[in-house]
Amino acid sequence: MNPSTTPTEYRFSFGPWNMSEGADPFGPDTRAVFPHEKKYALYRPLGFEGVQLHDDDAVPGLDDLTAAQIERQASQLKSVLANEGLTPEFVAPRLWFSERTIDGAYTSNSQSDRAYAWDRTKKCIDIARSIDCNAIVLWLSREGTYIREAKDAKVAYDRLLESINQMLDYDPTIEIWIEPKPNEPADQAYVPTIGHAIALAYASNAPKRVKGLIESAHAMLAGLDASDEMAFALAHDKLGSVHLNDQNGLKFDEDKNFGSANLRGAFNQVRVLEENGYGRRGEFIGLDVKTMRTQRGCPVTEHLSNSRTMFLHLVDKVRSLDPKLVQQFRDARDYEALEIHILKHLLGVG
Repeated sequence: MNPSTTPTEYRFSFGPWNMSEGADPFGPDTRAVFPHEKKYALYRPLGFEGVQLHDDDAVPGLDDLTAAQIERQASQLKSVLANEGLTPEFVAPRLWFSERTIDGAYTSNSQSDRAYAWDRTKKCIDIARSIDCNAIVLWLSREGTYIREAKDAKVAYDRLLESINQMLDYDPTIEIWIEPKPNEPADQAYVPTIGHAIALAYASNAPKRVKGLIESAHAMLAGLDASDEMAFALAHDKLGSVHLNDQNGLKFDEDKNFGSANLRGAFNQVRVLEENGYGRRGEFIGLDVKTMRTQRGCPVTEHLSNSRTMFLHLVDKVRSLDPKLVQQFRDARDYEALEIHILKHLLGVG
């Protein structure tokens, strides 16, 4: 990429599930339910333009609806988004809640379960088409195993590639963005990193239409640096989008506020995106953040506005970093001087 000298004006997105009810596996909800349909009016006032959607966010209960009913509800959502001045960033098939996908969707050992997954995927693509969205996100959440002997891994990868090719053939206009994650809910996933996702892209029937979506916390759960994962995808021109958040160690997927656990790591994610022109073609800065379960209120939105504010503060830090001085430290191989310079820059001290 050859970014111009004009600063990028970033666009931001999040999914309605980011305004949650404070649920976890260990106790009751701590906040009242706030209906999805009321959330869309909050986007623009918070500084967000893009809406991330699962297929059943767009059309609730779609498994029990006819094609005509799905089309009608999708058209209604299209009008709602247009009236709020919002853009659907992507639609993702939710292939992890059904009893038929407990053992995976595309990689299930059951032919009938795989057939259900493909039918659900077609419905997802149809919904995306109806709301003028051309990106399908694949979070391959249950495409893995709890014990490795449970599936033939080679067959599983073949089935994943076959499913991607089917999607590309079903709609020649869509892009597929693979969102890698190493674990949870599967103990070990088949596409744990962006490298795996990009390998699938190159193996597909339409490599230019298969990209990746990198979530900060997912990269950290794989023991990797999220900024390096983003740089790798950018080097291949395959970064469809990002889900910025943070993670406190190798735990469950925490979806903490961006920059809240590792400020320097967040700075480097912003630096990689800014320096390589991400966003200049309309790509969104997507957030996937959950507020603390103890937070009161309804709806709770501070975690979204705070994460957006942190991103923009770090953009200012990146833009005010002296590139000539950084290059001098690199040329001299004086990384001690470079490190203290970066730390002081982040702290705002001379």
